Amino acid sequence: MESLQEKISSLQKMIDESSSIVFFGGAGVSTESGIPDFRSQDGLYQQEWKYPPETIISRSFFDSNPKEFYRFYRKKLIIKDVKPNKTHIKLAELEKAGKLSAVVTQNIDGLHQMAGSKTVYELHGSTLRNFCMRCGKFYDIDFIADSENTAEKLPRCECGGLVKPDVVLYEEGLDDSIITNAIHAITKADMLIIGGTSLIVYPAAGLIRYFQGKYLVLINKSETQADSTANLVIHDSLGKVFEQIKVQV
Repeated sequence: MESLQEKISSLQKMIDESSSIVFFGGAGVSTESGIPDFRSQDGLYQQEWKYPPETIISRSFFDSNPKEFYRFYRKKLIIKDVKPNKTHIKLAELEKAGKLSAVVTQNIDGLHQMAGSKTVYELHGSTLRNFCMRCGKFYDIDFIADSENTAEKLPRCECGGLVKPDVVLYEEGLDDSIITNAIHAITKADMLIIGGTSLIVYPAAGLIRYFQGKYLVLINKSETQADSTANLVIHDSLGKVFEQIKVQV
């Protein structure tokens, strides 16, 4: 059985041989920046919330109970003062060196862009973008956070419309143009690195079937349904792996 160092050496060799890498990432990329996976439920969570997260973060719940939606959203999905971690930074370096062509992410925190990545396809949107549902005016994340201090406890535009995060809720479809760009990038890639995702959230997880390149790598703390098809599987911390990768400029 290969040691972690042997696997990292294999990963380094694959990266060195590749010229169009795509990184496909999930919640595990951001947890190392201190952003919790909201699906994990602890005792306090169950005491505080009457509904499971999948119910609260759904379009029908947003429409019928926006006050409770925003109470959850502000507490669980708006995380202030977070910084990109070793994985975000290394991926940005790989892009700058011309090795990585795109990041496809299920995360909504904007940390890839904060680290310097330019080509990022956010499948589930971003908490950093918010728009009035009536007039379309843009609002930043602080506007949503500060709405807790209003009498209504809802983010209202100056026109009176409700401001909605540019985040794909359950029951909503993904953005067609982002999906198309992500599929194009994966189809053209010679290497696909999948990290920090259990590959159970569809349709996002189904994107990997478009990969036709040479190297498929999976880095995740637990097993995934795609482990058996990968050229390399590393069950360990993303940060521990990526901090050892050297970027050839």
